Amino acid sequence: QVQLVESGGGLVQAGGSLGLSCVASRTIFGINVMGWYRQAPGKQRELVAVVTSGGSTNYADSVKGRFTISRDNAKNTVYLQMNSLKPEDTAVYYCNVREYGSIDYWGQGTQVTVSS
Repeated sequence: QVQLVESGGGLVQAGGSLGLSCVASRTIFGINVMGWYRQAPGKQRELVAVVTSGGSTNYADSVKGRFTISRDNAKNTVYLQMNSLKPEDTAVYYCNVREYGSIDYWGQGTQVTVSS
């Protein structure tokens, strides 16, 4: 089992920045992916950004150029730096770890609210 603890959400004005962190309770083994998803009210959960154990990244088109994902394997941590935030970025952001290619773990979620 892996427990994921997110931090860094909050309220920010449009155009502002926030950084999210997610710490895993242990080392993630094997070929794995760490990432962030979000779910806005009335919408399905969607991918925001992921980073593989090899360092490859993938972003949703809506956040490309504004968000940056990174990971620190020594700290079992994944980060999401969010710049130029828009009201449509408002959502609950969830940390995800996929271990050994198929085992998913989720954090409890952290609220990000962007005011116009």
